[in-house]
Amino acid sequence: MTAVAQAGALSLKLARLSEDLGAIAADHAPAALSSSLAVEDMVITDAILRGGHAIEIFTLDTGRLHAETLAVLPRVRDRYGYEVRVYRPDVAAVNSYVEAFGLDAFYESIELRQRCCHIRKVEPLKRALAGKRAWVTGMRRAQSVTRRDLPESEYDAQYGLWKFNPLADWSEAEVWQYIREFQVPYNALQDQGYRSIGCAPCTRATTVGEDLRAGRWWWEDPESKECGLHKRTTAIAVDQPRNAS
Repeated sequence: MTAVAQAGALSLKLARLSEDLGAIAADHAPAALSSSLAVEDMVITDAILRGGHAIEIFTLDTGRLHAETLAVLPRVRDRYGYEVRVYRPDVAAVNSYVEAFGLDAFYESIELRQRCCHIRKVEPLKRALAGKRAWVTGMRRAQSVTRRDLPESEYDAQYGLWKFNPLADWSEAEVWQYIREFQVPYNALQDQGYRSIGCAPCTRATTVGEDLRAGRWWWEDPESKECGLHKRTTAIAVDQPRNAS
């Protein structure tokens, strides 16, 4: 695809993104973006804040994030004058897990890893989504085998609300094109080979030729590389997010 064609394709997606965010804010209030502070979420953050869409933005501080990830928060505040809301895990639940299994027990089995993710991510997400009618994510189909059939919108029975994935059909190149064009702040680890970033002990940089999410839970099979935030077994997919009701 030529540079002109790429610019044209991105322009269409930008218009669609703005339209979808506007519809979500209007038809599904209160709505929120769950941001991992990854580049995809920064694209949506920028689109929400520059577009003036009434969508809350929050993040989950698991207690084990990289310093570079947390450093994105003051950069968002400085750039947009917006304070991203931060949710943290229950301290007693974290301490109970560590006392019973050890701080890094997630390396030992998928069950222990998922239990850790549940305490540090899933439970705080439930609190963050309480009272919301919709949530927005930065997930893309090309990110992993677990997301290749990701719809642009779906009713998420796990949380009882609508879930929107407005970047579902975006490529990694398009995400970075947006970041560069609008000079959006992003995690410094992205420039060090980290293409998908989670908790520090569960994330490593990827090498040339590796899958985008190869650096996440690299000791597990690709099919198990989800933390439990995005279960889709009971979701109902819908083609057009702007038509969801």
